[in-house]
Amino acid sequence: MAPRRYLPPVLVGLLLAAQLSACTGGGGHGTVRLGRVERADVSEVVEAPATVSARATAVLRAPAQGTIRRVYVGDGDRVREGEVLAKIASPGAEEQLAEAREADRSASGGGTSVPAGLDLSAFQRRTDATARDGFASARKTALRIADLKQRALVLAGIAQAEARYRTAADAARAAVARLDAGLGSVGATLSSITAAQRVQTRAAVRAAERTVAALTIKAPFDGVAGLGGPAGGTRDLGDLIGGLPGQAGSQGTAGLGGLGGAGTDASSIATGAPVSSGDAVVTVTDVSKLSLVADVDETDVLQVTEGVQAGVEFDAVPGGAYAAEVTGVGATPKEASGGGVTYRVTLALGRGTLPGGGTAPRPKPGMSAVVDLRVREVRGVLSVPSAAIVSSGRDSVVWVVSGGRAQRRVVGLGAQGDASVQVTRGLREGERIVVRGADSVEQGQELNP
Repeated sequence: MAPRRYLPPVLVGLLLAAQLSACTGGGGHGTVRLGRVERADVSEVVEAPATVSARATAVLRAPAQGTIRRVYVGDGDRVREGEVLAKIASPGAEEQLAEAREADRSASGGGTSVPAGLDLSAFQRRTDATARDGFASARKTALRIADLKQRALVLAGIAQAEARYRTAADAARAAVARLDAGLGSVGATLSSITAAQRVQTRAAVRAAERTVAALTIKAPFDGVAGLGGPAGGTRDLGDLIGGLPGQAGSQGTAGLGGLGGAGTDASSIATGAPVSSGDAVVTVTDVSKLSLVADVDETDVLQVTEGVQAGVEFDAVPGGAYAAEVTGVGATPKEASGGGVTYRVTLALGRGTLPGGGTAPRPKPGMSAVVDLRVREVRGVLSVPSAAIVSSGRDSVVWVVSGGRAQRRVVGLGAQGDASVQVTRGLREGERIVVRGADSVEQGQELNP
């Protein structure tokens, strides 16, 4: 998208009034209009489509299969951080927590017995295999979390638990080696193996506790609530729990499955309504600060930098004019629908005014807009109307009136607005030039005053 040339309407009127005087060219070449090189302010603008974005949006999802016990908010309600929005009843999650705690109590109390003739080395290998499968499954699940920040936190937790298990498992293998060498006791060896198992059982308890706690859905920040939300949820670490000693085949774990929660609308969120793991229950949007996300064409984006000012228009607010400022320019390309690529540019959205001078309404997240990025602004510079410029190969040409005839003059250009263009070389202030019909003028053509 080529830059859209722009000059504020008041300046356009003043410039044209000062520059234009009618005359008729001779030689049958039709009507041309003459004017003078004047000083004016010129703004070069890049136009781009944009969308309003909220400061933050959180889709709060059911952590387990169950039913909605109670909903405390409605669509459009203002909510505060930490406020309870809904509660979910999930017998499966409660059962899973009870099983995880029982397995942990059994491990901590030395509940693992040693059958006669048990090969402790093989027993430890099976424990290690169970742990590997559990951690690998948990990591695979975590990698499907769309939210990059949440994904990183979950993966970090898995890595920490895995590191603790490796430490405990190394101690257990060393104990088995000492026993095989006749240097240790069966009790001490089994205690080391149990310690490794407890790393897994404690992780299971923590994951199950998080799931049960998440059955009470709370607002993560101040904002506006909306019932339901889009598809795309992910489950918690149910796979890790299912791979722990004493948890294999647990029905509670199966109940917490469901990768990719379904989207739900407001009518689906009501007391007694069933939900699956990952289903959207409430969406909270922080509208305290609105921004714009614009898609700027690759041919223009190098002109856009932080701090560039912009004007904004919304289809939803006819005649409204809003101010904005660029806060960031992305580096990741996005394929444009018409070919080529665009880049994401973010802008802080300011207040708007209506044609009569009143305050324009505050737009809502998701509304579409058009932004005019003023990538270059110069004041009091030599300028000519855009129509005075004729392209000739790589040159920009202006027809100057000299001795009553047209003289070709190559000029240098600076900022280029819709109605006016800055001239950096080739012209002097006050010189008379062709400002309309320039493409029909020939060298030496007589131009009547």
